[in-house]
Amino acid sequence: MKEIERRLGVSRSSVSVWVRDVRLTPEQRERLRRTDPAHDGHAAAAAARRATFRARRAAAQERGRALAREPDALFAAGCMLFWAEGSKRRDAVILVNSDPEMLRFFVWFLRRYFDVPDEKFRVSCNLFADHAARQHEVEAHWLDVLGLPRGCLLKSTVNRYSPHSKRKRLNMLPFGTCRVAVNSVEIAQQIYGAIQEYGGFERPEWLG
Repeated sequence: MKEIERRLGVSRSSVSVWVRDVRLTPEQRERLRRTDPAHDGHAAAAAARRATFRARRAAAQERGRALAREPDALFAAGCMLFWAEGSKRRDAVILVNSDPEMLRFFVWFLRRYFDVPDEKFRVSCNLFADHAARQHEVEAHWLDVLGLPRGCLLKSTVNRYSPHSKRKRLNMLPFGTCRVAVNSVEIAQQIYGAIQEYGGFERPEWLG
């Protein structure tokens, strides 16, 4: 990519787009390796970084397993809620729902067991067309439910009705749905470790 960039006088991003679907043969890869003395060093460094980050995730899962071995029903409830309703990303804890008590409990769970400060929470609202006129009210409702400042609020999404929808969802969810997120590999992996401890199974893909 560097050579193409140099010869054609174009940006790296343009080259990346052009070659992203190009699959190199083993012979081509070997030729590139021979022409780039630093190639092996770069590859080894990248592999070492991946191993380091994976070890950190594994250590976080072990801390979560230790928490799960404590007789704490509320910690177990938070983990089970996330297992059932949460995202399964490796680097973040995300829960989307329309139930205010469920989201209130989940925010309490993250504060209580992982010391998440207010400024680390990110909140966004998913609204329907009939909410648009009172968007600020809906957003304020969710922030009040969660006990979070407006600085945590991201841009809301408004889902417009299609011509064929017949507005079947009109007034079904008076405050739409709310998304609560905390971007943290450490917390996500601790919860995954606890879930596996409770369930007595291994889920390697959560570790990565």
